[in-house]
Amino acid sequence: MSARKVFVGLWLTVTLMCWAAATPLFAGNTGMVVAVESIGMTVSDIDRSVAFYSDVLAFKPVSDVEVDGPEYDQLWGIFGVRVRVVRMQLGEQQLELIEFLAPPDVRPIPVPSYSNDLWFQHVAIVVRDMEAAWAHLRMHHVRQISPRPQMIPISNPAAAGIQAIKFRDPDGHNLELLWFPEGKGNPVWHEPTKDLFLGIDHTAMTVRSTENSITFYRDLLGMTVAGGTFNMGIEQEHLDSLPGVRARVTGLNPQTGPPGVEFLEYQLPTAGRPFPIDSHPTDLWHWQTTLVVPDVEAAAATLRATAQFVSSAVVTLPDKALGFTKGFQVRDPDGHAIQIVSP
Repeated sequence: MSARKVFVGLWLTVTLMCWAAATPLFAGNTGMVVAVESIGMTVSDIDRSVAFYSDVLAFKPVSDVEVDGPEYDQLWGIFGVRVRVVRMQLGEQQLELIEFLAPPDVRPIPVPSYSNDLWFQHVAIVVRDMEAAWAHLRMHHVRQISPRPQMIPISNPAAAGIQAIKFRDPDGHNLELLWFPEGKGNPVWHEPTKDLFLGIDHTAMTVRSTENSITFYRDLLGMTVAGGTFNMGIEQEHLDSLPGVRARVTGLNPQTGPPGVEFLEYQLPTAGRPFPIDSHPTDLWHWQTTLVVPDVEAAAATLRATAQFVSSAVVTLPDKALGFTKGFQVRDPDGHAIQIVSP
């Protein structure tokens, strides 16, 4: 790596870390998001997906429900839904697998898809031992985006020593394994354990403009910018399977966590294909990140003038089958679906 690239990476790392301390535009909303309650995705065969996440990544099913009715039509913005939702847990974090039994038609993730496409999203799963975890992936013949685990070099001091590999589940959803060296990552990932797979550190999504996404997640929803890095070089190229890649990475945290949220702004190659404007929750590229807020009506009022709503309004559900009684879905500036709920 050239001295110029090292200098640029160091300069942007320091700049982003200073920026993280900046005051939100709307201080009254600071701390609105209490937690990232779960990260969900639409799947085509939920039993196959449950087996994959159980056998390959050690998630455990904690609930399995089917729901239908007008309230759920309103929540997902689709007429006549019947949905099976299986909640999976790893450590203290939860993943939701969502299969639409009705309507029955689902559209697959576009092929090929790349990490700079704006529908890209993944969950980052922390492991105790990267080599052992990679061997486990290979034993299960998992489709890898990265040819092997990559280690972030010392030229990126904020992330130096972190190991990562990207791969896909049976539906083509993007996943990442992470290993943190001492002094990096949340302290929870360094607690003594014999478990190989530990939990979800964050969900990452590709964005066109970090500034626009900061406005949505920090200034409107009250999440906290935790810092950022500028990733490039041969390791990042292999991690993303994108030659010449340069990516700006920014992390945000709720009041409690993990997991957090991460933005990926690709500068080379620049942001790829846009989020399809006719997207629906039945599409396999649909992810929904569930954020817990103390007052869901206030959150809806804050977002009403600026965001595209998936739900017709704030929905009151007949029971807590999905883990909450009031909520709505909305799209962020790039089209990623966010589900905002109150317990």
